[in-house]
Amino acid sequence: MLPVWLYTAQRLSRIVPQTILTIFIVIAGEKMYRCRAVLLPAFIQQLAVAYVARGYWFYVSGWIPFNKDAEAVDCKLIEKYGIDISKWERARRKKAGLANLHYLRHGRNFVLIATHGKHRFFEEEAAVIRDIRRVPFRLGGYSVSYRNDHASVRIAQESYKGLRAYLTDLAPRRSVEAMIEEFRMLHYEPYAPVRRQLLNLLRAVNRVRKKAGLVDVPADCLRLRRRVLRPFA
Repeated sequence: MLPVWLYTAQRLSRIVPQTILTIFIVIAGEKMYRCRAVLLPAFIQQLAVAYVARGYWFYVSGWIPFNKDAEAVDCKLIEKYGIDISKWERARRKKAGLANLHYLRHGRNFVLIATHGKHRFFEEEAAVIRDIRRVPFRLGGYSVSYRNDHASVRIAQESYKGLRAYLTDLAPRRSVEAMIEEFRMLHYEPYAPVRRQLLNLLRAVNRVRKKAGLVDVPADCLRLRRRVLRPFA
């Protein structure tokens, strides 16, 4: 059963502005667990940097059907698996050999992700749990995994292959200005593996252009510095 304050907040969220709802929650003496990332890059950042890099490796991903209330599903899963706990409680659970969980959603896509340890999550989701060290999480053209003792974010292989085919096909037929614009429209945040992939794409394009006797596309068309985003707007 949901706490009274959370049940009331759910009902109020449909009839009052967000600012008033936030004030209500503060007065109630509770802080809602934040799980909804409005932007895809913010979702990927939170998953990789805040969770995977800190030992959250076992995950279940899913999609909420349109006939279901996404916020109600959020509350149900957070309550079911006891996710809304303090960092001190998480530390206590870790020391006791118990697993901790996080829940994260973007649009209607969500992921439940856990650390090592005992938890009902491993029993109830046993058939669909994946280890991110072996099976990367993929969403929106990104691939998130854990490699060489750190979280890794890259362009998913199929998306990368598609981009390479598309850009090298355009390379001998477009002006340098048009190709610069194509590269600038790429939406991927330049984590280290992504930077390498983008530079490889640029090199592949320039090899094709060189054979066609065309001017190289300059490297400064690439955004190589990653933004640090607020995960929850």
